[in-house]
Amino acid sequence: MTGIIRTALFWILFLSACSSGGVSPESPPLADITTASIPDAASTTEVLPRPKLIATISTPHIDQGPDAAVTTPPSNPQDCGYQWAYQDMPELSSEFLQSVQALQPGAQASAFGFGENCMHVDGTATFLPMETDFKVTILLIDLSDPALLGEWIVKIMQVIENIPPDQIIGPGPGRVSILFEANGENKGASFYIDQYRALDPGLSNAEIFQALQTP
Repeated sequence: MTGIIRTALFWILFLSACSSGGVSPESPPLADITTASIPDAASTTEVLPRPKLIATISTPHIDQGPDAAVTTPPSNPQDCGYQWAYQDMPELSSEFLQSVQALQPGAQASAFGFGENCMHVDGTATFLPMETDFKVTILLIDLSDPALLGEWIVKIMQVIENIPPDQIIGPGPGRVSILFEANGENKGASFYIDQYRALDPGLSNAEIFQALQTP
């Protein structure tokens, strides 16, 4: 009986010793470990995630050309001064002269554009046509017959009316100036083409001249 008690006491002491040796005396309690792992709120610095680099395509300057050279924007076409101007029309003038000289070999005739010159600051000019004008000189023996002068007006206008529209420049109706010369004297008729077209078709040649003659 005594031996059994001794044996039981031995095992009790052995197990107690093993149990106390498994835990380090320096290990902090669980509560202390939890508290130490949480930083003080007052000293906490907010840490943001690292920003991601985003690649972008650069937009060139509006005045930068495709070869990276800086270019000057074109000037506004309205930034200019205007002045009345005429422009030669050599091809139309040549054809018009031939047609008039077919009626009278000694006659003179020309066609030209009338409008405005847009004068740019750099000294250059841009012609802006308003109409196509015609000038004719007819040589006669006598200027006293208005019917003859009116007849020549009709003939000249027939030539002008037969000119193809694509040879006429400017949006407005052109002006026709006809000068009749005889023995150092002259008479004239100056009118717009639409003015001639608006005449009463029943007018005689003399009445046509009287309606269109230069005052």
